[in-house]
Amino acid sequence: MRGWRNAVQETAASKPLFLTIYATVILGTVVSSFYVFSAIYSPTASPTRSISSSWLLAPPLSQNGVSLSSNISQPSQHRSNKLRPIWEAPSRTSKMPRLKSFRLTKELVAQRAKDNVIIVTFGNFAFMDFILTWVKHLTDLGVSNLLVGAMDTKLLKALYWKGIPVFDMGSHISTDDVGWGSPIFHKMGRQKVLLINAILPFGFELLMCDTDMVWLKNPLPYLARYPDADILTSSDQVVPTVVDDRLADWKQVGAAYNIGIFHWRPTPPAKKLAKEWIDMLLADDRIWDQNGFNELVRRQTGPAFDDESGIFYSYDGNLKLGILPESLFCSGHTYFVQALHQQFRLQPYALHTTFQYAGTEGKRHRLREAMVFFDPPEYYDAPGGFLSFRPSISKSLLLDGEHNLESHFSLINYQMRQIRSALAIASVLNRTLYEFCHELLVPSSNKSNQGKTIYNLEIHFSKEPMRCVVQVMPPLWCRLDRLWFPHPGALLGSLTRQPFLCPLDHVFEVNVMLRDLPAEEFGPAINIREYSFLNNPFLPQRVRESWLDVQLCQEGTEDCHASSNTSRPGLLRFPKRSSEETTREEKFRKRVKQYVGIWCCVENHIPGHIYYDMYWDEKPGWKPIPPKTPEDDHPPF
Repeated sequence: MRGWRNAVQETAASKPLFLTIYATVILGTVVSSFYVFSAIYSPTASPTRSISSSWLLAPPLSQNGVSLSSNISQPSQHRSNKLRPIWEAPSRTSKMPRLKSFRLTKELVAQRAKDNVIIVTFGNFAFMDFILTWVKHLTDLGVSNLLVGAMDTKLLKALYWKGIPVFDMGSHISTDDVGWGSPIFHKMGRQKVLLINAILPFGFELLMCDTDMVWLKNPLPYLARYPDADILTSSDQVVPTVVDDRLADWKQVGAAYNIGIFHWRPTPPAKKLAKEWIDMLLADDRIWDQNGFNELVRRQTGPAFDDESGIFYSYDGNLKLGILPESLFCSGHTYFVQALHQQFRLQPYALHTTFQYAGTEGKRHRLREAMVFFDPPEYYDAPGGFLSFRPSISKSLLLDGEHNLESHFSLINYQMRQIRSALAIASVLNRTLYEFCHELLVPSSNKSNQGKTIYNLEIHFSKEPMRCVVQVMPPLWCRLDRLWFPHPGALLGSLTRQPFLCPLDHVFEVNVMLRDLPAEEFGPAINIREYSFLNNPFLPQRVRESWLDVQLCQEGTEDCHASSNTSRPGLLRFPKRSSEETTREEKFRKRVKQYVGIWCCVENHIPGHIYYDMYWDEKPGWKPIPPKTPEDDHPPF
């Protein structure tokens, strides 16, 4: 235990941040390796991936065991000659059909259904990139019996011109991100139940999905294994009930049934439930759709339908229900925190971004961390290049002592300070790299530097003037889980390994980091990428190869001299301390203070959350404790 305490004490004893950027970076007092990447911009297209507005037509790759088949534009199912394949966009010389031709009808569903099954999601324009990702995963898996419901005309038109099967839900909902829990969010939930009630009478099986989930494996063969079930639903269960691919043990599932992924068959019990569900929601707009579903279905739980299937009777005693296994139809906890599929050596079918923080941006960032979100080519080829660093974390900080608040915050604070330095360097480089120079400070030999810390930078200078450098965030290690209710650090019965690689939104407010904060108040923007960014197969090869390895040291010291013996010569100079830089530092500090969130939650204490503090090391005696009074309950801005 003494080891990680000493490491934190040494870190806390150092000087404030920006002073270390103009002195520390050159003197090297933080143990890290830095890399700056920049794309070579030229009139010619990338040899690995062409840039166009139809970016999702790019050939799919294979990543992390997730199969992305070789042709996304040609579905494997047989279709009528009149049916255009998904991703085959209409001719730009043609006119868009009238809005009424996009109405949901039995004929429309029949056109797209296969084996009497239709897969449906819906949303507004704010979720278009989620919807495109959702569709692409399915078509990469050879599944094309899908439809997307558009809640606004802007989304409907955009999907139509991309060749996505779309229908008009007639909702006329805002095109903006509505936010979880808002009145419009609840209205969207009611639209889902209305949609179920509309499709079931058509006689088709319905796999209904939220847009913030992705398919990693074709689920249809699995669902077909349970033909007796009226409904198969996912759940928020975090304690595993099975270790293989059977349905979850319904007797052990105490968490809510999650309606982000569920499969309905057009049976009388299912139709009865759907009708009572929508009647409940329309009668009381305060009821959340998922809570209403759980209230109805749990009126009766059991007995089992048979001895083997895992299906059981529920609702009115006639509805046959099955719960999808938590390790295969993953929540944000079982996938990102516990990684149950890895521990059980299973290939998951689905990933749903629940159990996450920082709103929609947090969901998007989670999927990017998992390398299952599909971004346009420019996301992987920023004009200003990329800055990455590899943090140095001691074994004692990760493993020594108990996993408790003190050891968790010591680990996080140690990483936070290195991240703060990296963000400051990115901020400085955003200005410094505009200058083109002709020499670079490097050590004169590769021999040991007698305990001195050297920064390793990999830089590529663009042919165009440099723009904003993008910070690639490092992997983040946690010793305690984060939830929204009191817990002992890891949920009892779960398989959360401590320490674990935790999502960025466990500590940082990803939505704030990506927000367009006014530069006059918070200084220049610092764009970020997920920790797995440089491993993503969509990263162009020319970006991978455009690195310049640099070691920064103090000019005039032993083994440090100016040299032009580099693959691409240039001098990287950090600005000296000045009144201008003092103002810049103040804005930077104000910006990054907004970046950190909370840990939640301490047991037997109200409030139970503890604020992370980006400048914890400037406050002698700082300890991880929850606010003592309501007046203390505010972020450390």
